[in-house]
This record gives sequence, C-alpha cells and structure tokens, in this order.
Amino acid sequence: MTLEYDIIVIGGGHAGCEAASAAARLGSRTLLLTMDMEKLASMSCNPAVGGVAKGQIVREIDAIGGQMGRITDLTTVQFRMLNRSKGAAMWSPRAQCDRHRFSEEWRRTLENTRNLYIWQDAATELLFEPDVATESPVEASASAKPAGAARSAENNTEATPSPNETSAAAPESAPRTLRVVGVRTRMGVEFRCRAAILTSGTFLDGTMHCGEAHAEGGRAGDAASHGLTECLRAAGFESGRMKTGTPARLDARTIDFEALAVQPGDEKPAKFSFSSETQPVKYQLPCFIVYTTPEVHALLREGFDRSPLFNGTIQGIGPRYCPSIEDKLRTFAGKEQHQLFLEPEGRSTNEYYLNGFSSSLPWEVQWRALHKIRGLENVHLFRPGYAIEYAYFPPTQLRHTLETKRVAGLFFAGQVNGTTGYEEAAAQGLMAGINAHRKLRDEAPVVLHRDEAYIGVLIDDLVTKGVDEPYRMFTSRAEYRILLRQDNADIRLTPKGYEIGLISKKRYDEFLKKNTLVKSLVSFVHETSIKPHEIEAYLKTVDEEPLTQGRKLYDLVPRNNVTLEGLIGAVPKLARFVEENDIDGEAIEEAEIQIKYKGYIEREKFIAQKLHRLENIAIPADFDFNKLQSLTIEARQKLTRIRPATIGQASRIPGVSPADVNVLLVRFGR
Repeated sequence: MTLEYDIIVIGGGHAGCEAASAAARLGSRTLLLTMDMEKLASMSCNPAVGGVAKGQIVREIDAIGGQMGRITDLTTVQFRMLNRSKGAAMWSPRAQCDRHRFSEEWRRTLENTRNLYIWQDAATELLFEPDVATESPVEASASAKPAGAARSAENNTEATPSPNETSAAAPESAPRTLRVVGVRTRMGVEFRCRAAILTSGTFLDGTMHCGEAHAEGGRAGDAASHGLTECLRAAGFESGRMKTGTPARLDARTIDFEALAVQPGDEKPAKFSFSSETQPVKYQLPCFIVYTTPEVHALLREGFDRSPLFNGTIQGIGPRYCPSIEDKLRTFAGKEQHQLFLEPEGRSTNEYYLNGFSSSLPWEVQWRALHKIRGLENVHLFRPGYAIEYAYFPPTQLRHTLETKRVAGLFFAGQVNGTTGYEEAAAQGLMAGINAHRKLRDEAPVVLHRDEAYIGVLIDDLVTKGVDEPYRMFTSRAEYRILLRQDNADIRLTPKGYEIGLISKKRYDEFLKKNTLVKSLVSFVHETSIKPHEIEAYLKTVDEEPLTQGRKLYDLVPRNNVTLEGLIGAVPKLARFVEENDIDGEAIEEAEIQIKYKGYIEREKFIAQKLHRLENIAIPADFDFNKLQSLTIEARQKLTRIRPATIGQASRIPGVSPADVNVLLVRFGR
C-alpha cells in the first residue's frame, strides 16, 4: 500500500472507469477513488448503451482500445441497429444491458487490471502547488502556498459570463500558476499524484428533487460530494449548475404485458466490439411500447404548481433533447399522446425502466398518471422519478487534451464538463486517461480531429463552443458523417490505438486480416464481370432493371435494392471466392458500404483535406488578440477567453465571423 501514484481518477462512473483503465494499462500507477465499489460504471438512468451517434462513439471507444463496447457485449439482453432504413452513415447500434451485470463486469475488469488500485472514499479537496514550469523564480516565490491551498487568479479582463455561472473565472490569458499534486479524502487520507482526472458525474453538490421533497445526493441512495467545487472555484475556475432526471422504476409482476406492443431485438443481432473475444447476444429480452393519453396529461398537469421544474426550485439547465414528461406537455401542448418504452433492467430482476417518462413531479402525481396508461393500471412502483441538480465546469476552460488551462496536470471528463450520457462520458474519460499518461512521459498528446471520430467532434465542440445545456451527441453535429460511420471505426482508429498501446498485437493482427479481406473482396467485385442471363433472376427478385449487356459486379452494387449478400447468393463464382477466403458478414458489409458510397466518401475526404489547412495554422498560446483592432470586439473577447490553438478551432467559436477568420489568416497564415 502506498499513498503516491502517477494518476488519481476521482469518480467511478463511466468516464472514471475508462480513464483509470486506460492510464493503468498504458503503464501509469493509477488510483481510482470511488464512493462505492459496488456501483462502478453504474447505469444510473436507462439500462442501455448506444443509440443515434452514441453507438458510433461506443464503437470508436472500442476501436481505440477502450472497454465499454466489450463490456456491453458481455451483458447485452437486446440489440438493435437503429436507422437501418436510412443510409449507412445513420446506422447506429444500441443495446439493452443487464444493468447489474454491467457494473459487475466493470468491477471484475478493473480489479484485474495491472497498475490499477481502488480506494473507496470521497474526495473533498484537490491539493495544488505552484507550477514552477510556467512561472519565473520571482512569480514562484510570490505565489508559493502550502499544498492544498488554491490561489485565486486575478481577474484583470472582463469575460462574458455563461447564462448560469455561479462564480467568475479569471481570463484565459492569465498564467497557469498551479499544478495538481494530490487529493485529500473525507476520511482524512492524503494521496499524492503527478496528475488527476476529475470524473465526478452528477455528484458534485448534487441535490435530488421529487415534487416538494428535496435531498442531497448524487443519485437515489448515494450521498453528494462536497468540497471539490469550492476548492476549484478558489483556484479560479468558473462553475455552474445543470439538471438531469430519471423516470419511475416499475415492478414487472404488476404490468399487463399482453396489452402492450412488443419491440423485439434484431433477428440477426450484431455487437459493439470489433474483437473476436465477444459474440452477439443469443437470447434476447423484448422491450415494449406504451402511450400516454389526454387523461394521463390532465393528471400530470394537476401537479405542475408543485413541480420544482416550474416553480423556480430547480435553477440548473436541463437537457433539451431528453426532456421530462412535464417539459414535453408544456412544449407540445397540443399533442394527445407520447410514445414511451418499457425496458428490462436485467435478466434476473423484475425491475423495468419507463423510457420517456422522466419526471420531478410529486410521487403521488406520477403514481396516479401511470395507472391511467394502458397495461399499467395496476402497476407497483419500485421508486418514483426524480430530478437532480449538480455542479459542472464550463468546458471552454479545457484544452483539447481535456487538461485544464488553469491547473497543470488536472483533467476533467464526463458530466463535470456539461455533457449527458454514458457514451459521451466514457469517450472523454478514455481520452483524458490517455493524455494524462502521455503528459507524464513527455509524449505528444492524442487529439482526434473532427474528420477522424465523433469523439473528436464531441471534444472540439466542448472546448471550442462550450455548453449552454447538457451536451448530447447527434449525427447532425458532425460535418463528415459519411466518413464517421459505425462500421469503419476500426479502420479509422485501431491503428492509432495500437500505436498508443491500448490495442494488443493479437487484436491488431485480427484487424489487419479483416482489412485485407475487405480490400480483396472489393477488388474481386471490381474485376469480375457478369452476363445479363447470369443475374437476370436475382434482379427480378429485388425489382431492379435487367442488364442489357455484360457489366462488372462492381457496377451493380450501387443500385438501391442490390446487396452484396444477395449477389453472393446469386453468383456462384463470387460465392466461391467468399467461402474460400472465409470472409465473414462484417467484412462483407464493410465492402458493400465502401462500394455503394464511394463517390460520397471521396467527396467528404476531399473537403476534409481542404479544411485541414486551417487546422495546421497554429496560434501562439500567449498571443494578445486585443492588438488586432481589425477583429470585432466580440471576436477579441471570445478568442481571449477560449484561447484557440489553431485558426480552424477559432473559426468554430460562436461569435467569430468569416471576416474575423480572414484577419487571423492574414496575421498567421503567412
């Protein structure tokens, strides 16, 4: 037992588990500090992983060497590929998980990770010392404080406040004079470290609301965390409040499933991980669809005057794209019904999650309304829905590595950055763990670009644009959706994961073999000709025009109703090639997508390459934007506040116009 570590990760949620796992596997002696080892990576809200854009993120996490995809596969109870009727860029995997097994599998994984140690306790204070690497000897002497004392930076520039900030931060141009050196816990233990990653989720100063009842807590049954917010504010960080919510949990024994529409999983389920270590789920559990009614809405509205969301009790900003049921009734006042989903929490429990019915209304209002929903007339509640408010730190205070601009060696990841969702949190945790480890070894940071990964879009949005509500990833946030598909995440990121050290040689060899098979199949289809009479029967079955002359198979694949699987079944020489080379369904699907969307893919690559010019033009970290009087006042303020590293990043800052970008190009582009 030692009290000294390379990296300390504070918080055992999805971000914390990925961060700790990555840092330890890369070789850093890592301590994971969590308040409850029984709830590592707990699915505090819905028992599902993936969904639109989120599924792409999970596949990227897996491709670069993270754990979420593998653990999801091991605990899946239902799998669905969403948006199959749309183009491949929109396909998004989603899995219902056994919530308890998911957490258990994470604990088993972490407890058996070399270099990783766990301590069950609450962090109450971050310990700082002067960062001599960024100070002159005079500054270091003047600012010297004992460990644990956070020095407030002088606020000498007016900064634009965020809508819900609770403390003002010093300008980004202020020198970074502190570095993190340790953590003090509620039990009085003082751990020392060279870097720390804060992944405390909804626990920082968390308050739960259910009607007029309020209680401190990070989630039902768990205490809030106090001390860290005040410590960081004293160090000059800006903070704010956000809000999220969760629905009631229902007892399956009291639900009339015969009255509900069944939502089964895919007939041929896929999986998240590209590794051969996991397999698709064999025995799936169904989900169910239910609907609200005007009578349900009327009962819910009776409690609006006691709703903490409407009477001013809740001050935090809630998620626009995952609203509570009372928010839905107010926003869509004329809508007579809302679709809800009943989702199982696991194979060995009667607990069901009512997706779409998040609420902070009084419990008795929820209870009465639920009993008016068809199939739930006699339902018993395990617990009502509730809302939770918590502290977060606007992510414009971070670098693209997720290290804070104000304190050296301190990284933020997950909901403390204003995001919502397990997937967004896990992605940030993974990148923070990688970059914290590399910083300690003076290695180049790993920063994914917007055309490389949804993870790159996520982090760039956070640090460049900030958040004014809980951030949730959507495919529409990415400019290069055709490049960032869920099927090619391994092609995009596995070589990088292998280079970093998170992908094993065995896994990398599997990737190379698959990639070779895909290329060989595309090449075979490109070179193989087919005569009209050989393919006539198949084209009729898919309602496609017959051929009038011989064509390459490659020319048939782009047709709307033609699939590579269909051609394999119709063309014996293609079927023989696939069988002889042992090409599996995943490789066949990847080859088909590459052929069908070749023109679109090449076009997006061309656009991305052109825009990379802006990403390659650096802006000095200490540049004084106020000297460029040709910039608008708003642009000068925003650029000074956010301190973009490149002109590409500057161009994405709200308030920086194309004309301002041209000014920067004139100044730095030469």
